[in-house]
Order: sequence, then C-alpha cells, then structure tokens
Amino acid sequence: MRIILKILAAPFVLVLTLLVAVLSFLLSLSVGILSIGASLLGLLGVLMMAVERDFYTGAALLVMAFAVSPFGLPALAGWLVCKLDDLNYSLRGFITG
Repeated sequence: MRIILKILAAPFVLVLTLLVAVLSFLLSLSVGILSIGASLLGLLGVLMMAVERDFYTGAALLVMAFAVSPFGLPALAGWLVCKLDDLNYSLRGFITG
C-alpha cells in the first residue's frame, strides 16, 4: 500500500520542484522591481505630506510604499515559496524514506 502512495506522490514532487524554482526566480525579479517602485512611492508620499500638506494622501502613499517594499507583500510571497519548498522536501522524504 505504501508503494502505491509513493508512486502517486512522485508527480507532485516533480511539479513542486518546478513550481518552487519558477516562483523563486519570479520573486527575485519582482523584489528588485518593487523596491524601485516602493522608493518612488515613499518619496512621493513624503513630498505630498511636506509640500502639499495633504496628510491623508501622503499617508496612503506611504502605506502603499510599505506594502510593495521588500518588507511587505514580497516577504509574504517569500514565506509562501518557503512553505511550498518545505512541502516538497517532506514529500521527497516520504518517497525516499
């Protein structure tokens, strides 16, 4: 019975291996692009707060800058890719163990 489960788990290991590799590559590209966007949004938010005295728009831009910075959504995506990689290794351990 265990051999059947191992045979069924093998395609999932292959798919997860390819998926983690592609998602890691896309994540590294998006972090680079989003860090430039975050710095521009942050600068625009500070300028809106300082020059225009529009605190609500400036604060909203600063929140958006944090969300696209490497500490916001890309960190959440990195966590998700890490969990998929952990699942991949646990399935590999099930097949080989």
